[in-house]
Amino acid sequence: MAATAKIVFWVSLALLFYVYAGYPLLLLLWRRLAARPVRRAPIEPSVTVVIAARNERRVIEAKIANCLELDYPRDRMQIVVALDAPTDGTEEVVWKYAGRTIDSVYYAPHRGKAGALNRALAVADGEILVLADARQRFDRSAVRELVANFDDPSVGAVSGELVLLDEAGREAGGGVGLYWRYEKRLRALESDIHSTLGATGAIYAIRRSLFRPIPEETILDDVAIPMATVLAGKRVLFEPKARAFDRVSATPEIEYGRKVRTLMGNYQLLAMMPALLSPRSNPVFWQFWSHKMGRLLAPHLLIALLVSNLFLRDGVYLWAMAAQSAWYGLAVLGWAATRRAESRGVQRIPSARMPGRLDAAGDTAAVNDAEEKAA
Repeated sequence: MAATAKIVFWVSLALLFYVYAGYPLLLLLWRRLAARPVRRAPIEPSVTVVIAARNERRVIEAKIANCLELDYPRDRMQIVVALDAPTDGTEEVVWKYAGRTIDSVYYAPHRGKAGALNRALAVADGEILVLADARQRFDRSAVRELVANFDDPSVGAVSGELVLLDEAGREAGGGVGLYWRYEKRLRALESDIHSTLGATGAIYAIRRSLFRPIPEETILDDVAIPMATVLAGKRVLFEPKARAFDRVSATPEIEYGRKVRTLMGNYQLLAMMPALLSPRSNPVFWQFWSHKMGRLLAPHLLIALLVSNLFLRDGVYLWAMAAQSAWYGLAVLGWAATRRAESRGVQRIPSARMPGRLDAAGDTAAVNDAEEKAA
């Protein structure tokens, strides 16, 4: 039993180290040896900004105003609001602008974000589709920074950067914000080598010629669409200059919903796109296994590490058990303190990786529009 426990312990520890530290180090070396530059130019193709919205009455007018203020030729930019059977009067706000400054499409019954994006294609006429959620604000130059990358014919899609802000309006630095910055760094490294493995749902772009309707039950459109682009032989880039801004979620319940959604979405993705698991079909096979599959395995590896450690109580294993106990203890305390709106300092760091905190497997999933995260 002790021998088996030691094998499980060290294998689990090694894999966890690789997923969270070894893989980033590998990417740094990989980029140094085989970076793939991108040809960028200040081009101005026709663009359609697609905003998928359901019950967004509080924020939709600000989002429309934000898009109208973007630094991009107005005669080269179309704005489409895809209304997914709202019940709070969102359509009344949108229809004030319809036909004059934006196009709107209204569909009932409620189908979800994937269905809204599919239907928006019926009226979208831009060469480049910029897909967005309703809540996040775009930086004024965001669209220009996205489309500059499409001067390179090898590029099929481009993800922007989501900047999470704290209550003071500064970029969040602890807990969720810290982990999100780590995720964005991974995305940038993967992009420099070939492709990032997902997009930020709040801001990403794709060539209209590459967009294919996705199943309406798709949970993570911002992973499914980019990965389909990669399987089609094109690159998916991460563009940090194309920024959107959002607030860090205030409650563990919202974060828990995001985590569940992310995990379910990744499992669904494997069922929908089995080619991702094939090294012959997937040009980013190693990155996909290291990043996406590694994150799916991580909870199981943590459990294996803890259980195996219960059978090993001397030497380094005793210290390992103490470290794990302290880590999970702080996580529980941080979760409890957050529930009381008193969380601060070191307790928030381990709790950021508990269920109910950010996992940008996709980022992306962690920072998409609030309505779709409740799924």
